[in-house]
Amino acid sequence: MNNKPDDRSDNVKKIQNSIDRTIRNMELAEEMIAVTSDPGVKQQLIDKNSRRKHALDGLRREIKDESDFLRKKS
Repeated sequence: MNNKPDDRSDNVKKIQNSIDRTIRNMELAEEMIAVTSDPGVKQQLIDKNSRRKHALDGLRREIKDESDFLRKKS
C-alpha cells in the first residue's frame, strides 16, 4: 500500500469555504428567528447558532495553523 504525501496546499481554501458557509447559515437562521412565532423552533435555531459560533472559533484557529504551516514551509 502506497501512502499519499501530505498535501495541505488547499486546506486554507477549504476551511475558508466552511467558514463562509457557516456564517451564511447563521445569517439565515437569524432571519428565521426574526420571523418565526414558534418558541421551540426559535430556541432550536438559537442553540444551533451557538454551536456554529463555537465551530467558527475552531475553524479560525485551524485556518491560522494552516497558514502558519504553509508560511514556514515556503
